[in-house]
Amino acid sequence: MSKRSFVAIATPLALVGAFILFQGSASKDLKHKEPPPPVEQAAVHEHRSMELELVPHDHRYQLPDMPDSLEFCGEPVPLHDRNVYERLERELIVNCYYHSSTFLVLKRTGRYFTQIEQILEEEGVPEDFKYLAMAESGLQNATSGAGAKGVWQFIRSTGRREGLEITSGIDERYHLEKATRAACNYLKKAKSEFGNWTTAAASYNRGEAGMRNALDDQHQSNYYDLFLNPETYRYVFRILAMKLIEQDPDKYGFELDEKSLYKPFSTYDVRVNTSIKDLPEYAKKKGTSYKILRELNPWIHGYSLENRSGKSYVIELPFLEAERADEGE
Repeated sequence: MSKRSFVAIATPLALVGAFILFQGSASKDLKHKEPPPPVEQAAVHEHRSMELELVPHDHRYQLPDMPDSLEFCGEPVPLHDRNVYERLERELIVNCYYHSSTFLVLKRTGRYFTQIEQILEEEGVPEDFKYLAMAESGLQNATSGAGAKGVWQFIRSTGRREGLEITSGIDERYHLEKATRAACNYLKKAKSEFGNWTTAAASYNRGEAGMRNALDDQHQSNYYDLFLNPETYRYVFRILAMKLIEQDPDKYGFELDEKSLYKPFSTYDVRVNTSIKDLPEYAKKKGTSYKILRELNPWIHGYSLENRSGKSYVIELPFLEAERADEGE
């Protein structure tokens, strides 16, 4: 064998041998590597144990208590009907475990329910309809995807039909007193047409024509016996769930007392029958800010109040700040 041939064979063999020696050495090092000290392992286990203890062992989700009987506006809810029972239970579960939203709407009842209750009584509409406002908007000046606005969620056409002024600068769907009276007017007409308050309430969601068609097509006379679109199908039961929770919040897991509720605004009225070109300046002269003026009068839009017709409007201003302004004059 030539010297060149020997070198050609030996060189690959040498490389293979070196690789084997390296692997053996590495394997030996791994075998002799010591495990983590017991103290470190114990610390890891202790940390995991502490994490687990942060979760209360007795925390359980429970089904809300269902009433044995229930009424809406003095009309019995047929809880003996399995379908009706399950639909109410669904809305109770949803609202009992939608904690943040339900807590906030319960807090808002302290600010708005007294005025709403008074207007409902004056208009001859059952007090239970205050829960419709809770279900509609959470007692906020909300805007829906369909363009319904305010606490009572009027769309533009219905709001105008019920006497609310809706322009680029004024939107009385955001005026709590006027919108509440408009809602009462709608509900009384619906009650006259459908014969009961429950179906009138459902028509507030579906519309009079929609309810009329459903009743005629299905040969029924009561909301509970109708097969409806999903939203209206659930609608009255959301109102009933709000009623149950508001009347006994602690029973349904909401711990609130009178101190927890938002307080009504302390205000006085100013009647104006002319335009106000600069509302921020007007507010400043009255001892308050544009921010507070808009919070108390959400029906006003923009930085001015146009009033070419001489119509009389009532603006609410904060009473305590008015006192301070008067003292400084």
